[in-house]
Amino acid sequence: MKNSLKSKLASFQFEVWGIMGAGFLVGAVVHTFVAEVRYVPSLSMKPTVEKRDRIILDKLYYRYNVPKRQEIVVFKPPEALLKLSIHDSLIKRVIGLPGEQVQVKHGQVYINNQPLKEDYIAEPPKYNWGPQIVPPKSYLVLGDNRNQSFDSHEWGFLPQDLIVGRTSVRFWPLHRIKFF
Repeated sequence: MKNSLKSKLASFQFEVWGIMGAGFLVGAVVHTFVAEVRYVPSLSMKPTVEKRDRIILDKLYYRYNVPKRQEIVVFKPPEALLKLSIHDSLIKRVIGLPGEQVQVKHGQVYINNQPLKEDYIAEPPKYNWGPQIVPPKSYLVLGDNRNQSFDSHEWGFLPQDLIVGRTSVRFWPLHRIKFF
């Protein structure tokens, strides 16, 4: 009788450890390849995404798709930022696509000489930039808080291979939940 109880207890413990191990493994795979929770540390994307917001980053989407204009992406710092000792990931909006001519003048972004409609920015940019052609497999990324954002207009184009994923959901704070 005692051995039967010990055997059942050992079997139960093995099952619990197995479930915990499988859960850890699934969580690690999801975090590495599928989705990740991120904390926004700056005001560069205000008003769309604000400091201290929590977002879910879709890491799978760009394995099968290329970034589109106006998507919000998280990326590893390009070489120019690494030289400035910036090693944390950044969040910005895709504005210029490969091969496009982009210019910022008189408070307006122009793509191939056509004004870009942007109802998401904090205020019009107070700087002029370009015109420049976005290189192949690269993007021009700008913050929605244009005048308070350290972005492509200062450090250059973003290589596609540095994009970690796109922002899919802002889930915190609860009163500002939004799907992108």
